[in-house]
Amino acid sequence: QVQVVESGGGLVQAGGSLRLSCAASGRIFSINAMGWYRQAPGKQRELVAAISSDGSTNYADSVKGRFTISRDNAKNSVYLQMNSLKPEDTAVYYCNANGVLSSTRLGNYWGQGTQVTVSS
Repeated sequence: QVQVVESGGGLVQAGGSLRLSCAASGRIFSINAMGWYRQAPGKQRELVAAISSDGSTNYADSVKGRFTISRDNAKNSVYLQMNSLKPEDTAVYYCNANGVLSSTRLGNYWGQGTQVTVSS
């Protein structure tokens, strides 16, 4: 069984930084893409950043230049360094592992979410 667990959320003042971490565990052979999504109250879940197995990245326009996604394939982990945080970055951040090939299936998995709150 594959599990995805995030950590690193919290409360920070505007202009501050946070680093989110996410690890997928289980009998995993490979993971295609990993990414971070966020959902603010009353809004739809949106892509923040994603990284493929070859290291290519994709960012939402709203976070370009402020957030950096990275990945450790050996640890089935993905990270999100968030700098120059703004109050509008406040949301629950979810980790996604897509195209996970495990001993039982090929699947798409989500973490439980971690709250990021940016105060003004």
